Amino acid sequence: MIDVNDESGFEPPIGATELLELATYVLDEMRVHPQADLSILLVDEAHMEELHKEWMDLPGPTDVLSFPMDELRSAPVGVEPKPGMLGDIVVCPSVAARQALESGHATMEEILLLVTHGILHLLGYDHADEGEKAKMFELQRRLLLTFLARKPHDSGSGDIDDVAPVMGNE
Repeated sequence: MIDVNDESGFEPPIGATELLELATYVLDEMRVHPQADLSILLVDEAHMEELHKEWMDLPGPTDVLSFPMDELRSAPVGVEPKPGMLGDIVVCPSVAARQALESGHATMEEILLLVTHGILHLLGYDHADEGEKAKMFELQRRLLLTFLARKPHDSGSGDIDDVAPVMGNE
């Protein structure tokens, strides 16, 4: 089950439907059991700053944090995925909006990128070294672009290649 809660107060409100569609798509593509539990929480900067300090011992708000639960991983082809609790993703839309502006794309595209990034962290991907980073960022880019290509796209330029393949603070 995928649960999306928006406690951010961000205007305009973030559409939960697109986040649900993205998460469902990414989990399916990554061969995660359809009954795996995932929570996506959108928060304001003050809440994100508290979490960032508490869990990462870093100051200020960040864009996304991931909290894995059962350490679920993608099932290899031919192996049935296991159900369980994937974990929680916390996103700060106001930080995402600033990053989107700096990168020249829509806020919702940045939020979709952050959710994809968060899901990959829950599945054990990381970017601690250059090899891991290249693998993770290429995968998140491919997942997001294929998701966006499946949908009618009407962002400013209409070019899905404008979605940034690199993350901000982590």
